[in-house]
Amino acid sequence: MRWSQSWILSVLILFTFAAQAVAEVKLGSDQLVAQAFEPLRGKRVGLLTNPSGINQAGISTIRRLLDAPEVNLVALFGAEHGLDGKAPAGKEVANYTDSETGLPVFSLYGPGPTREPTPKMLREIDILVYDLQDTGARSYTFISSMGLAMNACGQAGVAFMVLDRPNPLGGIRIEGPLFNPSFRSMVGQWPIPYVYGMTCGELARMINGSGMIEHPCLLYVVPMQGWERNMVWQDTGLPWRPTSPLVPHAHSPLYQVAMGMVGEIGGVDLGFGTKYPFELVGASWLQSESVSQRLNAYALPGVNFHPIKTTVGRGPNKGRVLPAIKVEVVDAARAPLTPINLYVIEAIRLSQGRDMFKVQNQAGKKWGLFDKVNGTDATRRDMERGRGVPQIVNAWQQGVDRFRKERTPYLIY
Repeated sequence: MRWSQSWILSVLILFTFAAQAVAEVKLGSDQLVAQAFEPLRGKRVGLLTNPSGINQAGISTIRRLLDAPEVNLVALFGAEHGLDGKAPAGKEVANYTDSETGLPVFSLYGPGPTREPTPKMLREIDILVYDLQDTGARSYTFISSMGLAMNACGQAGVAFMVLDRPNPLGGIRIEGPLFNPSFRSMVGQWPIPYVYGMTCGELARMINGSGMIEHPCLLYVVPMQGWERNMVWQDTGLPWRPTSPLVPHAHSPLYQVAMGMVGEIGGVDLGFGTKYPFELVGASWLQSESVSQRLNAYALPGVNFHPIKTTVGRGPNKGRVLPAIKVEVVDAARAPLTPINLYVIEAIRLSQGRDMFKVQNQAGKKWGLFDKVNGTDATRRDMERGRGVPQIVNAWQQGVDRFRKERTPYLIY
């Protein structure tokens, strides 16, 4: 089954929904069940998901679609980290047949490299359903896979459905540098700020309707019920399932945004392999007490810094004890998450005279991935010149304000 070209630019929001006095958040997948899977009847269905694709009761969307007599699920798709969510960051995953369901599993992070569905993958399906939990950061590759899959579906005449999910950082926070197309990659695909304050369904509408992809698709968004823009994940009452190995907890997206850029510089330990990924920075040379004091002296709202000792959780130095700084987000709504990266780098330079960029330049480091994660090389160059963090953050504001207006037509909640 294929749709005529006259439908390709259509964007359909399925199902009306009413605000509730007491919000009980029901996911797009729950709403699809409530509608007896009506939009999928008579269609061959593909599903792009991983273990984070669970409903309000913790049941996987794979299982719900398999068990629904109204649904003909014929293929599964996996993004980065694979269908099982266990592959390390950046590791390519091959296509295979799922032993539990007998269905083909097509990798959108596979050898080649394959980063979007091929015509062969789409040949036997009529609609591709997306149910992946992202983190609210542009550099998390699931939203790149979503938009690239939408483009491929648009070109092939296959419909695309997003089962909407909360943005773990909420729908209000927008911060960080805007995207420079010269740095397009899987960790930065769309012209949006680093933290963009939209649900995946809202972002899909924007990608499809604002010219971000060459081939807009027939897009269905199944909205949530009861979600409000000021909610971070902990406010939703929903179960959290790790989205990838380094995002194990409901609060992990906060710390991924706050410390991920520090990790891309290299030469530090971010707690990977422990219970606290992205929640600390450690190094043998780190003067954790003096740097923590300087960080706390910034009086950043909603965040505290503590000197600790950490044990390296993986790699050649596994088991080594290092001085470290523990980041503690005490008020997620107020903490300036993306700027924390820059304050940590600046505090290390000012407190102990160690310029992390200069050290890595002397070691011959290439900055490709750091700049791609930032979506620009301006952040790095400003830091290398010693520009103050408030000046850098203020320079983001014009782009943030412009994006806040541009996203308005695509908001659902």
